[in-house]
Amino acid sequence: MPAPGADWPEGVARIVLSEVDSTSAEAARRAPEQATWILAHRQTAARGRRGRAWDCPIGNFAASLVWRPGDGPAAMALRSFVAALALRDALRGLGVTGLSLKWPNDVLLRERKLAGILLESPAPGLLILGIGVNLVHAPDPATLEARAVPPVSLPEVGGPTIAPEAFLDALAPAFAAREAQFRAAGFPAIRADWMADAARLGEEITARLPGETVTGRFADVDGEGCLILVTANGPRRIAAADIFFAEAPCS
Repeated sequence: MPAPGADWPEGVARIVLSEVDSTSAEAARRAPEQATWILAHRQTAARGRRGRAWDCPIGNFAASLVWRPGDGPAAMALRSFVAALALRDALRGLGVTGLSLKWPNDVLLRERKLAGILLESPAPGLLILGIGVNLVHAPDPATLEARAVPPVSLPEVGGPTIAPEAFLDALAPAFAAREAQFRAAGFPAIRADWMADAARLGEEITARLPGETVTGRFADVDGEGCLILVTANGPRRIAAADIFFAEAPCS
């Protein structure tokens, strides 16, 4: 197994597998005491939010970080913003431009989905951060949920060639730096940096909740990570939803 890069964060383990059902499932099975990144070159049962299938052919990035952050569920949930910034930082550092961040858990490239984030807490105190990035392949739009945001891969837009393990070498220190920022300064600094690249800020978007659809102007993300929409009936605070843009909804 190749050694991690020189900037690999101290005290964080690294496991690289040729194949696994899901890196997040493997992380839950292992549940190590030490913070650990688990990367797989192939996943046979990858999944995204709400149990949706996640297409991850060989060459794409699929990894999960499992650790015990030592704080409560509310702070743990904010790690999706920490992870989004770390993804953006790592991609930018490798020469990718045209990135934006979609609430609550996607990284977009030229307004198309490049990367997804999945947070899970299968046991008290244990947090698993799953990340998938279309380094070489994007899913066939015909296989996606109806009207899902169009996917994109780096080669489609002339982006750099990045191997999965090389991307992990960039992502792990980027996440460690953002996690340190979160612990030192709390969510306000993370929120400010995330808002600087928020997709469709100030524009009309639609949030689909169980049994309800809400349309309004994307005004803000509050101090607890909730989306603030200005609707015809006034501001609306939304903790969780699928978000739709005008041209195409994204999940």
